[in-house]
Amino acid sequence: MRLLLLQYKSVSKEWGFTIVAYRFYQTKKREKENVGMKLNIAAISLLLLLASVAEVSGDTYFDVTKYGAQADGKTDISQALLTAWEAACASPIASRVVIPAGIYALGQVTIEGPCKAPINLIVKGTVRAPVDTSRFKPQAGWVAFQHLDQFTLSGYGVFDGQGQSVWGQKCSRSKYCHQLPINLRFNFLTNSIIKDITSKDSKQFHVNVLGCRNITFFQVTITAPEDSQNTDGIHIGRSRGVNITHSTIQTGDDCVSIGDGSEQIDIMKVNCGPGHGISVGSLGLYKNEAPVIGIRVKNCTLSDTTNGVRVKTWPSSPQGTATEMHFHDIVMNNVSNPIIIDQEYCPHNQCNLQVPSRVKLSNISFKNIRGTTSTELAVNLVCSKGAPCQKVELGNIDLKYTGPEGTASSQCKNVEATLWGTQQPKTCAQAA
Repeated sequence: MRLLLLQYKSVSKEWGFTIVAYRFYQTKKREKENVGMKLNIAAISLLLLLASVAEVSGDTYFDVTKYGAQADGKTDISQALLTAWEAACASPIASRVVIPAGIYALGQVTIEGPCKAPINLIVKGTVRAPVDTSRFKPQAGWVAFQHLDQFTLSGYGVFDGQGQSVWGQKCSRSKYCHQLPINLRFNFLTNSIIKDITSKDSKQFHVNVLGCRNITFFQVTITAPEDSQNTDGIHIGRSRGVNITHSTIQTGDDCVSIGDGSEQIDIMKVNCGPGHGISVGSLGLYKNEAPVIGIRVKNCTLSDTTNGVRVKTWPSSPQGTATEMHFHDIVMNNVSNPIIIDQEYCPHNQCNLQVPSRVKLSNISFKNIRGTTSTELAVNLVCSKGAPCQKVELGNIDLKYTGPEGTASSQCKNVEATLWGTQQPKTCAQAA
């Protein structure tokens, strides 16, 4: 143990190397074992401990209040934050940018690299977004972090999107809703950690991850009312090596949604609900979507969500693939539609259901899923008649219907599943 602590200290200033080494180890371990379901807790603990040590031992310190920021909840601190960031980004040694305790107004900002050394942005206070949506450039997000390596966002602070003013009938129009700002955008980050941060009441998605490599979300809290529309917790696209762990997501849409081009995504020990569950997709809406490979959802709890774990693709879609998707050791508490494969996904009934989805789904497993369902149809596997699902496995499924009458049931279309262990409800061939 003493030797290990000495090692921690000796590498605390080699933060980036440590992350890269950890990710290399994790990737090689998966390849060697060919299992891909074991997130290495010891390695993540070491990674986070090193991040904490780096926070304490950082050599340069930039406090935004020294650059004019005021914690009065009214004065826009955008320029103060960007000036502090520019100074930190130019530093040749690891640095910290700090937003101290208090309430701050923050306009739309882009925090950008590349920088010369690792940076930790420590948010201790609450930053609030403008209520007036005219102050945002469309689809640019409220706070965007991009082109950064060895970056940490931490500090137990709150990013308050103040989205209450745009939810409701206005946001029911899809085009308008998609132009609203996302609370936090992470674009093209590598070897980075977001931890101990809260995203509150975003106007649209809370977090969007695009083009990232090796990024971890640890002890993140996301919160918005159940009736807040299009407020996905964390959306991932075109990224590889994303870990979401020990986090709580309560929102009005998917807790986690996974788009095309996502590879090696680990979601573990996440409490989800209310919301729409944890989803892969929807896939197949656009041409040339990149494959989805290696999704692992494990040891999660879903409570009072409108869906559980699901994979969804559009009918009449271009060709695509999604493979190696595994949902294991999950507790469902009063969840509607706990287990879903839906290749006839059509939320606004404007699809050609006569033309099947051409997104090929394969190597999917649902194991050790237990709890209660608020709808009778607990297992619903609707695959494409044009590209039936292959290598689907269900084992130890135990879901009890909580309604006043009836029992849990299943539906299976265009799928041949391998079944073992408990099957409640009876599934696929067993249901005949």
